[in-house]
Amino acid sequence: MTIQDNKVVSLTYELEVDDLETGNRMVADKSEEDHPLVFLFGQGQLLPLFEQNIKGMKIGDTFAFSVPAVEGYGDYDDSAMVEMAIETFQVDGEIDNEMLQIGNVLPMMDNEGNRLDGRIVEMDEKSVTMDFNHPLAGYDLHFKGTVTGLRDASAEELAHGHVHGDGGVEH
Repeated sequence: MTIQDNKVVSLTYELEVDDLETGNRMVADKSEEDHPLVFLFGQGQLLPLFEQNIKGMKIGDTFAFSVPAVEGYGDYDDSAMVEMAIETFQVDGEIDNEMLQIGNVLPMMDNEGNRLDGRIVEMDEKSVTMDFNHPLAGYDLHFKGTVTGLRDASAEELAHGHVHGDGGVEH
């Protein structure tokens, strides 16, 4: 059996990015054998180039490839830095100072009602500046890992578009 559409894939991986200051690689994310990444292949849950690079692999196969920033989470976009009046964050007329901390990620909505996660990068008594770029925007992504499991998806998983059970969604 090989990785192809509608197969449930389990894999371990390590994602490294280049530190923009030192140029050294640093681990940005990883999964271990006891908690592999489990997903339904071909459902658009992962970066397209990630899926392209592992398609056709079998259990035990290893991989190592890079995804350029523009094909990963995009280039860093300065216009995604937004300054907002601090009153925007009032709940029942009060500012929640625990919520408003540098580095906190808050769910927000755009003008069309789409949810966007923004990270607080700066604030003062009048305004809050949030960064709506993906945390890995602007970074080339360097993946390496091993395919650890592969099976046919169940009819229910195909209908729902995601994996159920171990490593998946529990309904």
